[in-house]
Amino acid sequence: MAYALAVLYAGGLLSLTVIGLPVLATGLLGARQLGRGHAWLMRTLLGETIVPPAPPEAPPGAFRWIRSNLSDVTAWRSVLYLVLRLPLDLLAFVVTIALPALAVWSIVWTVIGDPELWLAVTAVVGALIVLAFTPVTARTVMRVHRLLGRKLLGPSTSQVRVRTLERARTVAFTAGTRDLRQVERDLHDGTQAQLVALAMTLSLAADTLDGDEPTGRTGALVARARTQTDAAIAELRRLIDGMSPAVLDRGLAEALPQLTGQAGVPVALRVEMSQRPDPVIERVAYFCVAELLTNVSKHSRATKASVDARVVGKVLRIQVQDDGGGGARIGAGSGLSGLRERLTAVDGTLGLHSPPEGPTTVALEMPLRI
Repeated sequence: MAYALAVLYAGGLLSLTVIGLPVLATGLLGARQLGRGHAWLMRTLLGETIVPPAPPEAPPGAFRWIRSNLSDVTAWRSVLYLVLRLPLDLLAFVVTIALPALAVWSIVWTVIGDPELWLAVTAVVGALIVLAFTPVTARTVMRVHRLLGRKLLGPSTSQVRVRTLERARTVAFTAGTRDLRQVERDLHDGTQAQLVALAMTLSLAADTLDGDEPTGRTGALVARARTQTDAAIAELRRLIDGMSPAVLDRGLAEALPQLTGQAGVPVALRVEMSQRPDPVIERVAYFCVAELLTNVSKHSRATKASVDARVVGKVLRIQVQDDGGGGARIGAGSGLSGLRERLTAVDGTLGLHSPPEGPTTVALEMPLRI
């Protein structure tokens, strides 16, 4: 309680000065930690299940750090909890200690003080009533205490909903990636194998026809069927590779060299990955880079490009740059809008810097884990 009031007083008093907001931000961070400690005590001593709130963000830069702490809902809820604890604790002290102690003292007083009969009877009856209701009032105060901690020390309703939606999204992405991978295996091991067997059968049929007397139209139809089968196999392989490139099985760091090697312009690649992202993140990053390199080849009139992929903390950062003409913008038919939507689905961002004279730089950021 004293800490919360000190934070509010100091922050409000100094808010018009340079150090006011940093002091308030630091105080809110401390209030969050105090609230976390109170939640731990309630779980340990009272058995109250309080879901721990999400950890605070630690954005780079002093200004972002201050803004993040000042807008931390969990910290403000902790301050409110600490403020409301004072009247609740005073009430708990009165009903569980002060009044029962007064009741016991009244009974003792009637025994050793020799008061008048009506006064003694009143004191004893009142004391017995207080002692009889003490367990009930104590449990009631404890329920209020539990309710206060459950409502203010745990995540808010909106935070719980966001967490639930994020968990559902993770399950959906994981299941979708797994199902897509299973379809890719079925096509590769089933349909493609059958088409290859059909192509081999057609080759044998063509060889048999070549050994026999000329059959004219039959031979032409067999040759045509073989050509169509080869085209279907090539298209199926392209489709399978577009669904889930086999090279991604070894990780994004292994897939990017092959991807940049197939670009229409020379690409300088730099990869620094101390840890491997989730498969879903790797797949999104792979196809985003592939789309950007396609744009470089088709639209930028560039002679060279570069791809820089690295892991910084818990974030995957990829920068794609070309030396072509600039002027690119999101929503101008370059496919960047679709890339931004794909990144948004995994909490990623897309940054674009493309002055009219060039060069064009696209920066992708996404978390390592979804």
